[in-house]
Amino acid sequence: MLKRALPPAHPGTILHELFMKERNLSITELSKGLGMTRANLSAVVNERAGISPELAVKLSAAFGNSATFWTNLQTNYELWYAEKKIKRSVIRRFRLPSTKQSAHA
Repeated sequence: MLKRALPPAHPGTILHELFMKERNLSITELSKGLGMTRANLSAVVNERAGISPELAVKLSAAFGNSATFWTNLQTNYELWYAEKKIKRSVIRRFRLPSTKQSAHA
């Protein structure tokens, strides 16, 4: 697994900096355009909530990119923190049993 020292940006930060600012969109204007509450969009933009698959579909329709782009941002963000939190050394590994070749082959 690739180890990065710095965490990836929160998807809400990317939404705000690269999509909203470039288009001079306010949270109110974008939330209306997406058909969601201002409070829910504000939570994403201010890093208090993540991007759900439903929001990813809405954002992809609004900005002309893919829903996968948005879900990948969210997944990468969450995985980075999970990798920091979990101690892999204490996890038991389960391997497939070794196969014995038949003498009749």
